[in-house]
Amino acid sequence: MANIKINDLEFKKFIPASKIETKIAELADKINEDYNGKTPVFLPILNGSFMFAADLFKEIKIDCRISFVKTSSYAGTSSTGQLKTLIGHDESLFNQHIIIVEDIVDSGLTLDKILTELRDRELNPLRLFRYCAKKPAREKNIEVKYVGFDLEDEFVLGYGLDYDGLGRNYKDIYKAL
Repeated sequence: MANIKINDLEFKKFIPASKIETKIAELADKINEDYNGKTPVFLPILNGSFMFAADLFKEIKIDCRISFVKTSSYAGTSSTGQLKTLIGHDESLFNQHIIIVEDIVDSGLTLDKILTELRDRELNPLRLFRYCAKKPAREKNIEVKYVGFDLEDEFVLGYGLDYDGLGRNYKDIYKAL
């Protein structure tokens, strides 16, 4: 596919779907090994991680559950710095192995807020998973166990990531020109 235009920005293909599929298989194998004999709860952060979480979940071969949290801190192409938790998880996380699945770590604000909310609960070791992270933009020092793709400071969309709600439906990841 040629470059795409959404609103006022033009994007070019950055990470092809085939590379995403390969990375998902690698990460799923690692999770299957790390959680063999356990029943983790995957906690994807909506909206951005829904496609990735669905594809990852199909590759998980151990017993597991999934619940969702919806948060938002973006307006346009940058984080607003103010996190809004829109809906929370719908099951008990007490004494569970939790794997938080995030789409992109920019400032770390979303993960920091979720971790703060989870600290009061008795959880087994909490593991963080993200498939994209912007290296220079991290404000919080949050350890992430499972890593998909490291980015510089590109603005990206596709494969669940959006620009003002558009572009999530592309199977590849695109970066702004």
